[in-house]
Amino acid sequence: MQKVTSSKKMENGIVVFWIEKGDKKYDSFNYSELIDSKINALDLLDHPTSYQIDVEGHKLVVKK
Repeated sequence: MQKVTSSKKMENGIVVFWIEKGDKKYDSFNYSELIDSKINALDLLDHPTSYQIDVEGHKLVVKK
């Protein structure tokens, strides 16, 4: 799991960013994926550091 450092709204989803081995990486999630994962899109935009990403599984989870 990687710590999400920032997020950005796109036309049909949200891009999340994280740092891996000194490089800035990103992945995008469309709104359907976020809804299916029970991720609040507005919260993800407002508080991206509250989330972690499973890069291989292409999943976002709320940090506990």
